[in-house]
Amino acid sequence: MDAGSGAEPHRARGRLGAPCSGARAPGAPWARFSAWLECVCVVTFDLELGQALELVYPSDFRLTDKEKSSICYLSFPDSHSGCLGDTQFSFRIRQCGGQRRPWHTDDRHCDSGAPASLQREHAHYFGYVYFRQVKDSSARRGYFQKSLVLVSRLPFVRLFQALLSLVAPEYFDKLTPCLEAVCNEIDQWPAPVPGQTLNLPVMGVVLQVHIPSRVDKPESGPPAQRSHENLLPAPVVLSSVHELDLFRCFQPVLAHVQMLWELVLLGEPLVVLAPSPAVSSEMVLALTSCLQPLKFCCDYRPYFTVHDSEFKEFTTRTQAPPNVVLGVTNPFFIKTLQHWPHILRVGEPRMSGDLPKQVKLKKPSRLKTLDTKPGLCPASPPRTEQAQGRWGVGGAGRCAGAAKGGAPPPPRACRATLPSPGLYTAYTAHLHRDKALLRRLLKGLQKKRPSDVQTALLRRHLLELTQSFIFPLEHYMASLMPLQKSITPWKAPRLTWPLSQTPPQIRPFRQDDFLRSLEHAGPQLTCVLKGDWLGLYRWVDSRRFFKSPHFDGWYRQRRKEMAQKLEALHLEAICEANIEVWMKGKSEVEVVDLVLKLRERLVRAQGHQLPVKEATLKQARLYIETVISSLPKDLQVILCPP
Repeated sequence: MDAGSGAEPHRARGRLGAPCSGARAPGAPWARFSAWLECVCVVTFDLELGQALELVYPSDFRLTDKEKSSICYLSFPDSHSGCLGDTQFSFRIRQCGGQRRPWHTDDRHCDSGAPASLQREHAHYFGYVYFRQVKDSSARRGYFQKSLVLVSRLPFVRLFQALLSLVAPEYFDKLTPCLEAVCNEIDQWPAPVPGQTLNLPVMGVVLQVHIPSRVDKPESGPPAQRSHENLLPAPVVLSSVHELDLFRCFQPVLAHVQMLWELVLLGEPLVVLAPSPAVSSEMVLALTSCLQPLKFCCDYRPYFTVHDSEFKEFTTRTQAPPNVVLGVTNPFFIKTLQHWPHILRVGEPRMSGDLPKQVKLKKPSRLKTLDTKPGLCPASPPRTEQAQGRWGVGGAGRCAGAAKGGAPPPPRACRATLPSPGLYTAYTAHLHRDKALLRRLLKGLQKKRPSDVQTALLRRHLLELTQSFIFPLEHYMASLMPLQKSITPWKAPRLTWPLSQTPPQIRPFRQDDFLRSLEHAGPQLTCVLKGDWLGLYRWVDSRRFFKSPHFDGWYRQRRKEMAQKLEALHLEAICEANIEVWMKGKSEVEVVDLVLKLRERLVRAQGHQLPVKEATLKQARLYIETVISSLPKDLQVILCPP
């Protein structure tokens, strides 16, 4: 490894200061690769520097210093568990320094056809980690510690975990040549177009995946293998690119899934304290997927450490906790985040035939009596005498830095008095618990029902809850749409001037009107589950649903879609009007204004921003040609240059 300054937590090989790989044109090298991944990173443990960024591939992809630091610290477990062997988990970090990757037309097309919850992240990176820690007598510390990290903007956790399980073991044996070959294979993959079933070859295996589309039914099953293709070897079919085994994740907290759904729906701050990054990240991702098909619009961190750049922002006591679901493993956070209103403590997933007895609803005051005493840091390998002389022991979950100004070792949890597993909250659920569902799931455990069937039952229940909650909002929002007869190209009252006004405006959303509509069109019509549904909408608190990021995100998206629909209907009305009759007696200024406005609408429609039929676009082009042909030659040359 190259020599580096002890003041830096890591260093990278390759031309990291070169232009960003995301700036490639669609036909440039690595353009197809960037449709799936931003880059691949290798993070190793250096005895002098701590976590070190050993490799970034492709080498011309640029990361800021803050992003490098975050990737390094989040790629190693910060846990009181040993994490020996191989571990997979994920994290999510903010992109720093503004947008550096221009979005190509293909990217926008993929986003427009994808469900809202599966669109690319514009301001965050996902990190998918495969961490290996095994004994190695040749290493100074006595252990081999390295992580292979896939950095992407796509939330395809199942796909990238499957990819890592194929690539990482081979890479740890063969190193860089293997990684280069894999990246070249990914660069040949077709783009992840929603609605398509793709065959993705890698290392002699073909992964067959279905890219979800917004028109897919939420309960649709795994994609069927296409019989007309003769693939050797037979493809490995992934049932989903993003869905986790929801039942396995929620089994330790099964009795409180509905309450957790309410907390997530309301955008409440929630801490998930887990024994390992794998359990932490899976639980956080399971919680954020509870709201499908509603997009989770709050912040969330599947794995968070004391070295994260947002540590002070999330742990400050001078203001209310932010709307974020935070996955942590260090017991230091018990004391640091004890002012948060909701803390979920989970253990390793259990597959017994009964509900875990330790899962209970507890008062948050129980957390305040806990003491996080400083102790040894067992997350990393047992320290040799040489290492003991180099590493100090820190208090409250922090470790002292290396000798001679070296960077700190990887953050590791200290032994502490941990709270018993359970949900610590003062929140009272609005809906009654579905005991019939719990009995059915428990019976399935006793009969050893397949986990995917159990997950389907649980996911269908959560889907019904979300759809029942959202349906009244959708119904009320649709009532704000102008009537079809009011969409006309003519200006009232004379009805003689097309395109002189924008389409009719959408009426404003009034909370009081909506709440009154719930009496005859509320969730009780579509969901048999009893409870205070009305209270769930207007929970009297500073964090009620109407002030949550989820409502804001949903409302902005629906209003945008309705505005685009109105523009499309307005353009259709214009194309159905008799433009030639209108042009009689009009001045050249008025005719040129018509051309410019028609062209503007046409450009927006062709940019996939408006849901316009192809016949309407063809008619609009014909109108433009007709109008221009009626003008003098000099204006025709200006409007249609050769």
